[in-house]
Amino acid sequence: MSFRKVVRQSKFRHVFGQPVKNDQCYEDIRVSRVTWDSTFCAVNPKFLAVIVEASGGGAFLVLPLSKTGRIDKAYPTVCGHTGPVLDIDWCPHNDEVIASGSEDCTVMVWQIPENGLVSPLTEPVVVLEGHTKRVGIVTWHPTARNVLLSAGCDNVVLIWNVGTAEELYRLDSLHPDLIYNVSWNHNGSLFCSACKDKSVRIIDPRRGTLVAEREKAHEGARPMRAIFLADGKVFTTGFSRMSERQLALWDPANLEEPMALQELDSSNGALLPFYDPDTSVVYVCGKGDSSIRYFEITDESPYIHFLNTFTSKEPQRGMGSMPKRGLEVSKCEIARFYKLHERKCEPIVMTVPRKSDLFQDDLYPDTAGPEAALEAEEWVSGRDADPILISLREAYVPSKHRDLKVSRRNVLSDSRPAVAPGSTRPGASTPAASTNTTAPSSSLAGAGMSLQEAGKLEEVMQELRALRALVKEQGERIGRLEEQLGRMENGDA
Repeated sequence: MSFRKVVRQSKFRHVFGQPVKNDQCYEDIRVSRVTWDSTFCAVNPKFLAVIVEASGGGAFLVLPLSKTGRIDKAYPTVCGHTGPVLDIDWCPHNDEVIASGSEDCTVMVWQIPENGLVSPLTEPVVVLEGHTKRVGIVTWHPTARNVLLSAGCDNVVLIWNVGTAEELYRLDSLHPDLIYNVSWNHNGSLFCSACKDKSVRIIDPRRGTLVAEREKAHEGARPMRAIFLADGKVFTTGFSRMSERQLALWDPANLEEPMALQELDSSNGALLPFYDPDTSVVYVCGKGDSSIRYFEITDESPYIHFLNTFTSKEPQRGMGSMPKRGLEVSKCEIARFYKLHERKCEPIVMTVPRKSDLFQDDLYPDTAGPEAALEAEEWVSGRDADPILISLREAYVPSKHRDLKVSRRNVLSDSRPAVAPGSTRPGASTPAASTNTTAPSSSLAGAGMSLQEAGKLEEVMQELRALRALVKEQGERIGRLEEQLGRMENGDA
């Protein structure tokens, strides 16, 4: 009787990482030396942003992805903060809008010119002031337009409507100590946080209530991280009492015991997790490490399956992760990281080896696109929506070019001001105070629009929905035909 070891089947078992050639790196970047466990890097399909050293204030570089090679010392930066920048995050619904949090206690939102910076950018589109200590975390809502979360060293979480420059929710009694990180769930109805008091909390921001809490998720005193997975589970990284680095998976319905707990090693760098909801792969990289480990999360025990390790010689100062729609699907690229060295940024490509040149449906399910599913006002009113998905069959889809417009509310009046005619041009980002296009006709009429106009708008919306359904149906049909063609070429049919 043979006891041959059965190897778990996984299409990601042979994923391998590969750094790009030297001429495709970004050289001579003075990466920030601030002692803060942020990624220091944010990337989207158009731009790479890196927090850099700046004298007399805080700054970050924004480079078009194509601008590789040596970066001139005089290259313009985004430099409106008066203290060092601690965190940056690109808006998921507009590839030209980025938010930054700083030691100067402010959050700033910037509009980057379409082709990148030609002169230093000192004027943000909006300044959000509400924290009393430095702001170390900024993260955009995944589905609602213009909703931004910030967390500071004052242990306060603030949620903003960037479109009206107002504070929507202030959560100041839920965290007794420093907040290490915050992560939204799939549809943005909840977020989870990791705190210095060793607790992981799941919070409903609109009610301001604690949904679930796990004390001493990791018993070590060093920084933890907690992120939501697509199915609602929570993945954490932290340290054991013996200072060994750990990974854990939790079910929010029962936080008494972790579903899985793994010990990695005894290094002392905080582990930063990056999660891909389409493939259920978590990439874990430690600050100061020279490796990226990756794990597949499944529904069968032991739940966290180690896949492989990408190792290089240089330690990493920070790391950025490219959204799925910015990857090269023709090369079977399933992730791309931007690794910060002391003086450069090096892209690392994660690839699944495949022989066929055809589009790989199993590697690229429909992914979150650049279109917001909700306006800020809809989210505040209690609505939730999953991200609007797009197919990657046609590769990168750019976000529609919109300028971020901020409409300031009249604080002396309780009634919401109607949007002035001509205050937003077609294609401009609709502020939250503007009319909601998916609202019923009665509320449209109340916002200064006639019933006749509301009826016409409803007709246009119905036609748009019908067209979307048709496009989706045709896309699926093309996929089936390509699959048949592939089988015929391989001699399977």
